[in-house]
Amino acid sequence: MTREKDEDLSSKWDTLKKRGDLYRRILFIQEKNSDLYLSIHINWFDNPSHKGQEVLYNSINPKNKILGSAIMKEFKKDFNTTRELTTTDLYLYRNTRVPGVLIECGFLSNPEERRLLQEKSYQKKLSNSIKNGVINYMLKIST
Repeated sequence: MTREKDEDLSSKWDTLKKRGDLYRRILFIQEKNSDLYLSIHINWFDNPSHKGQEVLYNSINPKNKILGSAIMKEFKKDFNTTRELTTTDLYLYRNTRVPGVLIECGFLSNPEERRLLQEKSYQKKLSNSIKNGVINYMLKIST
């Protein structure tokens, strides 16, 4: 975990707070000698009909696509999502060489998913999908 409170990692000297926060996240990941990182979020879109889990990766590290595919496969199996593994060029992901992905667990803008995302059983199902994807990734890269 990069943090346990709803506070960013920027410094009081950062003129660009968001960029400072993202830069310190990258440093944190690198300093911990992490095997991988998972950036877990909940999506929002203006159209409330958008739904489903998705995983985004950047090709800066070839293992990112392997990790993303493993998690996306679990989401498709467990949730029947029609969303696909997608590339991203966002700052954090294009600048982090440690294998990692951005995971979107659903859409708060979709009323049904918003309700589900608040249920402990649904959260557990999401976390199990992610866990199983990570396990399958680790097995794949270790062979």
